[in-house]
Amino acid sequence: MIIPPYLKQGDTIGIVATARKISREEVEPAAKMLQNFGFRVKFASNLFSENNQFAGSDEERAADLMQMIDNTDVKAILCARGGYGTARILPHLDYSAIVRNPKWLCGYSDPTVLHLLYNKLGIASIHSTMPINFPKDGISNDSVQSLINALTGKSSQIEAKPHAQNIQGSTEGILIGGNLSLVYAMQRTEIEVNPTNKILFLEDLDEYLYHIDRIILNLRQSGVLKMLKGIVIGHMNDMHDNAVPFGKTAEEIIHEHTKDLQIPVAFNFPSGHLEPNMALLFGRMHKLDVTQNGTRLVSL
Repeated sequence: MIIPPYLKQGDTIGIVATARKISREEVEPAAKMLQNFGFRVKFASNLFSENNQFAGSDEERAADLMQMIDNTDVKAILCARGGYGTARILPHLDYSAIVRNPKWLCGYSDPTVLHLLYNKLGIASIHSTMPINFPKDGISNDSVQSLINALTGKSSQIEAKPHAQNIQGSTEGILIGGNLSLVYAMQRTEIEVNPTNKILFLEDLDEYLYHIDRIILNLRQSGVLKMLKGIVIGHMNDMHDNAVPFGKTAEEIIHEHTKDLQIPVAFNFPSGHLEPNMALLFGRMHKLDVTQNGTRLVSL
């Protein structure tokens, strides 16, 4: 696994929009905060372009990402926001250039597609908050500080309180994953999850509960879950139900399909679409401990 160089004061962070469009007003608070941390900030050429709901055409969004990959001054790339559309740019990316110029790729939600690509290419990446989520008052929070710590190579240890659906145990493995719906959508593609000896992190929002059941059932029946070393479940928020209730929460659904796997499973982990959204180092070896006192995930 390639670990990109960690950042130092004065390094440049590039901001791109690989999915939904975003305005300058939505990005500026994050740019100023990053500058206050001592970094330079570079906006991609088409960052504020609009093409219906997208931040420019597929070709423009892909060109922006490759522009940041090819620019030797840029040491990390931060996705501006999620939404939908990152998967559409994959055919327009130069994978060989990404491998030649490994640098930190950061974001969550729809950029899960890029985390899966980086994992396929053997490059570590950072699942983290994005400019759309940076505090507008200019005061840093735990999510932003966690991202800065990850970018600068500070040790990562994240803890979560006990949860009723937790399955206790200890394990070590390479951390991968991201948004549950995107992990599912990319199965049977060139960037599908390779679960062998991995710890799988998953989070999601705004899904019907029966969709969650269908997705987890697929991952189980296709053999993905059975090859994992451990599972970490982040925020599962704003779920929907039908007029006739499904009868289980998202966490209870996942527990039902994982309780007999004989691996540790941790719920209510502080990463995803709620605050705090703690940064995770995908592609790095981690130790996962799930005990009666809670969960601890440590990068090794």
